[in-house]
Amino acid sequence: MIGVTKLLCGAEHYGDQLRYSNCSRGAMHGTTHGAGPVVVWNCTRTCNLKCIHCYMGSENIKYENEMSTEEGKKFIDDLAEFKSPVILFSGGEPLIRPDFFELAEYATSRGIRVTISTNGTLIDKPTARKIKDLGVGYVGISLDGVGAKNDDFRKQDGAYDKALAGIRNCLEIDQRVGLRFTINRHNFDQMEDIFRVIEEENIPRVCFYHLVYSGRGSEMMKEDVTREESRQAMDLIIDKVLYFEKKGLDKEILTVDNHADGVYTYLRMKKEDPKRAEKVWELLQNNGGNRTGIAIGQVDNLGNVHADQFTQNHTFGNVRERKFGDIWTDTSNPILGGLKDRKPLLKGRCAQCKWLQICNGNFRARAEAATGDFWESDPACYLTDAEIGIA
Repeated sequence: MIGVTKLLCGAEHYGDQLRYSNCSRGAMHGTTHGAGPVVVWNCTRTCNLKCIHCYMGSENIKYENEMSTEEGKKFIDDLAEFKSPVILFSGGEPLIRPDFFELAEYATSRGIRVTISTNGTLIDKPTARKIKDLGVGYVGISLDGVGAKNDDFRKQDGAYDKALAGIRNCLEIDQRVGLRFTINRHNFDQMEDIFRVIEEENIPRVCFYHLVYSGRGSEMMKEDVTREESRQAMDLIIDKVLYFEKKGLDKEILTVDNHADGVYTYLRMKKEDPKRAEKVWELLQNNGGNRTGIAIGQVDNLGNVHADQFTQNHTFGNVRERKFGDIWTDTSNPILGGLKDRKPLLKGRCAQCKWLQICNGNFRARAEAATGDFWESDPACYLTDAEIGIA
């Protein structure tokens, strides 16, 4: 995750201390030394929508053998013991789970910051109030376009209006909320419109995700944006961050799942604002690039532990059988162990790249999906050979 606002403006938001602290350098098993990772818990696979790029392949059906309430609480106890700072409830649609609020309240009581990744369609005013009263730190609501474009992605008419209503219901009671937008060829032309919505609706935060070829998203590999379109997207994001700063609007803009974004931002600042570029470089060094399997992990609806939510095909253990911390620190698995120190294992352009220390090999799930080799180059890196120093 690249905090573009943090890089360009120096603004401080929650999460920056986890992403850009000196204490994060060299941490092997978590966000910092002595702390566990941020954990995504896909607490149910059931969803009321059927998004075309869903990494879980979720549908509106009941999935058997999902973790029970008591198993969920035991898992949360394990995370608290391991000092994981954040649990991200995801799905499917987490708000469909009948005991969601009980589990979220329990996590909060154990000192873990609760965040939610949701499609937003179920957040009416009473639900927003329950979320607020629970002390949820952040609600991320997915919108992949405006109006019918978003509904096409969700396979449900009216999904956009319901999600926007969910955002408004959160904003009305000062519940921290933001957008999640996955960039791909179908909605690349919607980015300007999304920024317009952000400004008009006074939405304080947006995360632009790069497409990862996982779940139903693996079927969209050929529908990803081109390298040139990725560069255009980043230029627009940088321009909008600077525009919001100039207007005095407090907006946090981030990009997710492509650490070429950090390098690209640094290279542009070297041309336009060398003094700012020095600060960008310092922050990127502290961040260390992709930290899948280190500072972020995932547990699915069945209790299986994965390196992140997009790497479902590699399982390291199950929290019903072993504590999460014991699984996470066991480096006997070649994938999990390799991710802790991946630089010697990388191949192709990633292995030769001069920015490896601030990118850390970008996204392994995408590399494996495209090449069949977990350690090959990430095909979504849009930097030129000259820019990465191998021309």
